[in-house]
Amino acid sequence: EDPAIIAKLYEKGKLKPEELMEETPPSNHFYILKSHGSSALGWYNSNSGFIENIEIKNIHGIHPRNAEQHFAMHALMNPNVLLTTITGSAGTGKTLLALAGALEQRSNFKQIYLARPIVPLSNRDIGYLPGDANAKIDPYMQPLWDNLSFIKNQFKESSKQYKKIDEMVQTNKLRIVPLAYIRGRSLSNVIFIVDEAQNLTPHEIKTIITRAGEKTKIVFTGDIFQIDTPYLDAQSNGLSYLVDRMHSSPIYAHINLEKGERSALANTASQLL
Repeated sequence: EDPAIIAKLYEKGKLKPEELMEETPPSNHFYILKSHGSSALGWYNSNSGFIENIEIKNIHGIHPRNAEQHFAMHALMNPNVLLTTITGSAGTGKTLLALAGALEQRSNFKQIYLARPIVPLSNRDIGYLPGDANAKIDPYMQPLWDNLSFIKNQFKESSKQYKKIDEMVQTNKLRIVPLAYIRGRSLSNVIFIVDEAQNLTPHEIKTIITRAGEKTKIVFTGDIFQIDTPYLDAQSNGLSYLVDRMHSSPIYAHINLEKGERSALANTASQLL
């Protein structure tokens, strides 16, 4: 791009779409503008009709490490975006960003729900696991607890933020539950994060979204190339279906995270194995 365009975006905070392209972009579309060593991040706001600058420093102790993570954080924090999908391979930060975004907005919602479908690996039935219902389910929910613990540990134990997260869990303001618990419920005034959504069918995705009441925000995260159920593939799973059908809606945003940020070892395994 012309360096003057990038300078204008920083100075004015917005650009007319025709300054960058011939056609009107889709709602909530994100852009990386680059020119001779300078760059800027922007998104198309269909309400204002402008491409606007994105600046996010951190959300609940989590700092975005690349452009796509900035985009994801922006979508999560945008009150006009009621449905967000975040895709990407292992270690790109999908669940962590979704959870951090929810915690940052906790005062705007009655509850935060984190859910994931229970899909036993190697098709081993969950009923054969030892213990009561909670003991059987806990191993499947552990990745969500791990992400919550990571966010909590960005703060000192004596800090208000650290104690607040524990308090939210104890008072059920933040709940980590298997997805089956949501069936039949009406979810009003909540942020609802569904992890591992690539293991859901299109019908299940629709069932979840139609549970949404007033003031509810839903986030689906997943990796469409890591499917654990034998009946779905990268094209037929519910997450891919949702991205394909919702892309033109002004209340929807989609971000694909490409760069792994977990560790060099995790990135190498993701690429080579």
